[in-house]
Amino acid sequence: MALFEYFPNYIWNLSVAMALESGGQIGELIDMCEPIRAAAESGDAGTPDFMRQWVAKAETLLELAAEDEQRGRGFSASDKLERAALYLLVAERMQQQGSAGREVTYAKALASVERSTVLGSLNRERVEVPLAQGVMPALFTRGAGEGPRPVVIYCNGLDSTKELLYWSRLPEALARRGISTLCVDQPGTGEAIRLQGLPVDPHSENWASKAVDWLEARDNVDPARIGMTGISLGGHFAPRAVAYEPRFASGAVWGANHNWREVQDARIRREGENPVPHYWAHVFWTFGANDMDDFLARSAGMNLNGHMDRIAVPFLITHGAQDRQISVDYAHQAYEQLVNAPRRELKIFTPREGGVEHVGADNMSYARDYIADWFADTLGGQTQ
Repeated sequence: MALFEYFPNYIWNLSVAMALESGGQIGELIDMCEPIRAAAESGDAGTPDFMRQWVAKAETLLELAAEDEQRGRGFSASDKLERAALYLLVAERMQQQGSAGREVTYAKALASVERSTVLGSLNRERVEVPLAQGVMPALFTRGAGEGPRPVVIYCNGLDSTKELLYWSRLPEALARRGISTLCVDQPGTGEAIRLQGLPVDPHSENWASKAVDWLEARDNVDPARIGMTGISLGGHFAPRAVAYEPRFASGAVWGANHNWREVQDARIRREGENPVPHYWAHVFWTFGANDMDDFLARSAGMNLNGHMDRIAVPFLITHGAQDRQISVDYAHQAYEQLVNAPRRELKIFTPREGGVEHVGADNMSYARDYIADWFADTLGGQTQ
């Protein structure tokens, strides 16, 4: 199995794959992408063209959704609003911070998600977790079943948002298994960086512990059964949080970002693929760094060597065998260092099944199901 490669460069193809895996329609994607194939040749310089095409399609969907709503067809309107928000967020993600239209595009996406939740009666509640400074916006999805449910905190990578976490369908898979999910825009991502200016906190236990505090205060959560996972760079944040927050009962990573600081050295040497256009501008912005030296200083400790042995609960490592961003070697390093976990597992996705690319960009279904089953086993959900 391979990534759907419509464009001549990896970063643009990654965005298309993300949209496909998050509920985009192939016909709409072709409509958006066909006029900008030439623009893709110019890489970062072509991203304004990307935004214009994708926003135009989203605007059409918003108009169609409004027509559905006027006719009293809320479910149909919700479906269109979901895709409009998806296309808006993918388009916004491709732009450099400060680019024309980026802020209004993001605001329109958030409004579309909010309206879609209501019209579609979706199992999705926007909440806010208090932090030492500001709040951590999140989407809470309720697990099936009566009484207090186990719950998984699900965090972003470098460039995702809580909405993209929701559209990965891991919350849906967990809900079927009786487990709730809290998708968070932790500092450095989503609303936290865009609307509050909260930069990345490499010590993820600081904000993850606040999420645990918030969950423990809800009567529909079982405080003894709280887990954590993260996707992409979240594969660094989740293990770090589980290592230093003793209230977690289980953990998993969707991509083993074991030594992210080392990955930055490789990217300086132009080794491996970048996840977003304007990469260095993006990391400077999300880390609150002034320049390369400042960024490298702020990210210096993002290495899990010497930390994984603190994890004393069941922990799962997943990774794609052909990940072009983060070497599969890091998955083996992470697994080997889980020496004090009472149960540990390493799952490498191969071409036989799919999910070989970075966090399953070619096919997210296998890691999604595997992680959901892991939490069902370790937090007390059901698998059938």
